[in-house]
Amino acid sequence: MAGAPAASMHGPSAPPANMFDTVPGYEGTVAGGGGGYLPPPMPSVPMPVPEQAPNPPVWHIPSISEDRARQAFSTYVSSKCCYSSAPVREGTMHLAQPPAFFQEHKQTIKVPYTSSVKNCHLCLGMGRNPCTKCAGAGNKVCQMCNGSGYRHSNDRCTHCNGRGRENCSSCSGSGSCQCDTCRGKGKLLVFINLNVKWSIEKDEFVAQDSSGLRVKKLEEVSGKELYKDAQYMVYPVRGFPDASVAQASERLVRDHQGKYAQTSRILQQRQTIELIPITKVNYMWKGKPNVYYVYGNEFKVNADDYPATCCCSVM
Repeated sequence: MAGAPAASMHGPSAPPANMFDTVPGYEGTVAGGGGGYLPPPMPSVPMPVPEQAPNPPVWHIPSISEDRARQAFSTYVSSKCCYSSAPVREGTMHLAQPPAFFQEHKQTIKVPYTSSVKNCHLCLGMGRNPCTKCAGAGNKVCQMCNGSGYRHSNDRCTHCNGRGRENCSSCSGSGSCQCDTCRGKGKLLVFINLNVKWSIEKDEFVAQDSSGLRVKKLEEVSGKELYKDAQYMVYPVRGFPDASVAQASERLVRDHQGKYAQTSRILQQRQTIELIPITKVNYMWKGKPNVYYVYGNEFKVNADDYPATCCCSVM
């Protein structure tokens, strides 16, 4: 790691490996990162013992009325410029009953007692590099006379005084420019950076229902929180009416321990069960059966095969 790098005309250059001293306890650390992975230390005090598995709550599956379903449907159709409101007014509904059933952060820390001062590897400690505009010559072909020294037949070029060359504006004629890497100091402060990342590792399970609504649609809405448990280690849920949810809870708790306990330090786990209500509405319009869905606390509507649409365009 080099202090405050800036854009260099010479392009990026990785410091040589022998530029960095070996710091005890940090063997294998690679310049620029990519080596020396260190798992988080174990806690200095014993972690709290997980609480006993909580008693299963009383589950209650809500439903919505036909009037609420029709109101949501009407709002949805009103938002569509090409949808006729006739199916909303004239359709007769048959409701299908539903089946019984934490902040991320990153921090970079300069590790104490790992710093040392080294010659800049790019300018070899000189603080300057050859100018790339004039190849270190300090001058270049005069732009006014194209190097001939004359303009308009035998008139001497006043821009270069007949020399045919002019001082390089980039290096002011010196042939070298300040090294961008060390900012002309010729030295670099070398040290080890510790990158710490707090992340949220999240897995989800969606219990399959028989409504036919695409599962991806559920990402658009919220539901009712039926269960929430947060502690150092959570227990699998017991006694949930849908056996697949209980099985998924046991599998996710087990998988999280296996995937993250060896390479990171688990600070807290949280387990929630959210119920997103889905109402499948079957209705008849002009003698043909149709279906739409009302889902989530927001009462969003999905009606992919709406029966009364028209073509419209905006010019």
